[in-house]
Amino acid sequence: MAEVVLHIYDVTNSGSEKTNNTIVQINRFFKDGIGLGGIFHSAIQVYGNDEWSYGYCEQGTGVFSCPSGKNPMYTYREKIVLGKTDCTIFMVNQIMRELSREWPGHTYDLLSKNCNHFCDVLCDRLGVPKIPGWVNRFAHAGDTALEVAGNTAMRVKQAKTELVSASKVAYRFLSNVTSNITNGSNGSNGSPQRPGTLNNSDNGSFRLQGSWLKGILNTAKPSTSTEIGNKEEDTNHTITNQKKQNRDSDVLLFQ
Repeated sequence: MAEVVLHIYDVTNSGSEKTNNTIVQINRFFKDGIGLGGIFHSAIQVYGNDEWSYGYCEQGTGVFSCPSGKNPMYTYREKIVLGKTDCTIFMVNQIMRELSREWPGHTYDLLSKNCNHFCDVLCDRLGVPKIPGWVNRFAHAGDTALEVAGNTAMRVKQAKTELVSASKVAYRFLSNVTSNITNGSNGSNGSPQRPGTLNNSDNGSFRLQGSWLKGILNTAKPSTSTEIGNKEEDTNHTITNQKKQNRDSDVLLFQ
């Protein structure tokens, strides 16, 4: 078993002393003052005196090593023992060869694929806990902000497309309605017809339909008790007259 050590640096490679001092002050306030995080570089040491990390380069792998705590590009801050790995030195060498192929330098991204992300993956391969969250918290926050902004922009674009489509449909519909109204009015008196009004032929059609409906309703209207009684009397009277006519016919036949 071998000890796995995380080495942490303040990122002070901007080329401007003023900027570097500002970053150091930010890290002191956000990390040392309130424990939130900061702008850090990290590297992993396992088996030997070298540390392993990841950075940008135009060609080849971005994985590199240097003496532990001695990276000249940054200002050393502290080290944290993450645990012990069960991997042998042979297995660690194999892991580093694999990561060297998987992490080319040109794919480096400050927010989504930086040295801290690399150390997390290496710790996972070694079977030890990942680096503390505060080490890469600013990158996670920035990456999340970009993702939210990208999703919002996509939703706005989609909503705009849907609004344009709806506007085109509404325009075609209104154009057809206006065309139909204009054509109908030209057949009557040649003057434009106001939307929502009816021409003479339409009025006649609606009056006819209204009369027809009224007749249906009157026919289907239930009879009152008086009407039913009158109908029964008329029916009885008709039957009596029919019987009388039959008797008269019988008398005539037998005379």
